Amino acid sequence: MTTGLGALLRHVHELMDSAIAEIYAEHGLPGYRPRFSPYVRALVAEGPMPIRDLARTIGVTHSAASQTVVQLRRCELVTLEKGADARQRIVHLTERARAALPLIEAEWAATERAVGELDAELPVPLSEVLRAAVTALERRPFRARVEAAGSLDSRA
Repeated sequence: MTTGLGALLRHVHELMDSAIAEIYAEHGLPGYRPRFSPYVRALVAEGPMPIRDLARTIGVTHSAASQTVVQLRRCELVTLEKGADARQRIVHLTERARAALPLIEAEWAATERAVGELDAELPVPLSEVLRAAVTALERRPFRARVEAAGSLDSRA
């Protein structure tokens, strides 16, 4: 049996993500997830903002940003305040997050260097392949490719 592309992508992500999470745990941030860093860095750069704007800044869906903000709040890294619109919530960094900024920035820089090292070991840089895959899938969505690849019986 061969391993599917999705399983390979998840495995590569898990190998990288879990290593970074271990580093944070060893440095006193056991609940910190590597995916939090783009949120924290965006809030440092842009200041407090609504979840919708944060999602757009990072390049994720509103739903994904909302879920991550909930996790950031549980870890006491952000607070939410009401915006001008009663439905709007403004995300603010906490002092705990600000105290962790030197570690977050150092990890970010080290991770970028480590990715460069990994890319150099591969026949084709992973980051280059992933960017090319995103471009190709934006040009022609994966669903269209699947549908064109074979007949799918709707009764199956």
